[in-house]
Amino acid sequence: MDVDVGSVALSKLSQTSVEALMRRPFVCGNWKMHKTTADAVALVTELRARLPAGAVAEVAVAPVFTVLSAVAPVLKGAAIRLAAQNCHGERQGAFTGEVSAEMLRDVGCDVVILGHSERRQYFGETDAGVNARAKAAMAGGLTPIVCVGETLAEREAGRTLEVVGGQLRGCLAGFSPEELSRMVVAYEPVWAIGTGKVATPAQVQEVHAALRGWLRELGGEVAAAGCRLQYGGSVKPDNAAELLALPDVDGALVGGASLKVDDFLAIVAAAPTR
Repeated sequence: MDVDVGSVALSKLSQTSVEALMRRPFVCGNWKMHKTTADAVALVTELRARLPAGAVAEVAVAPVFTVLSAVAPVLKGAAIRLAAQNCHGERQGAFTGEVSAEMLRDVGCDVVILGHSERRQYFGETDAGVNARAKAAMAGGLTPIVCVGETLAEREAGRTLEVVGGQLRGCLAGFSPEELSRMVVAYEPVWAIGTGKVATPAQVQEVHAALRGWLRELGGEVAAAGCRLQYGGSVKPDNAAELLALPDVDGALVGGASLKVDDFLAIVAAAPTR
């Protein structure tokens, strides 16, 4: 059954129909602060040429701001979405060094990553700030990928669900069920980002199942059924299939492996048909 959850009224969704809804896997490569213009263009050119037609997963790449305008024409008409790594919560103004959702849309983006742990750790971003950015992104026609995740100290203290649940509620406060259904949430345990450590499948599924439940609390079955949940944290070709097969994992937010075409395509290919 092909159902657009964003257009179905909550009152009309039975539990059976909700369970039958299909969330297409979504794999997004976060390039972080890598690649000059020539290197970025070469990477997306190869990626476009080698991405198999009819891939199961939806695919996006998130280069640095400075190369977006060069990468966009290469991806025009391709089955690869262009993402940005951040945006501001206002449309315009005296905000030196910032970029608005409207500007990102103008350059060709339709996805934006928000609240990544590195933004929180190094630049002091908060849940309230991510919430404002997510609202600006939605208003500007972008799909937000809202990141949540606990530190190693928080996990070892048994506070994972408390921390992640608090982040999710803070970042997604004030959105309608339909808006929530069109979002993407990425669970990225901070201790697994760039460390080579990966959360076990059981740990990932536990948090993702909790995220699904919190989305249900925030926006009912429309939100829980529609919002895609990515896992991020040292996702590589050799662990992608196991992670992407988990029932509440709908894709991956890939860091270092997205800078290597072979590795990134292997992760994309690991997405299961559902």
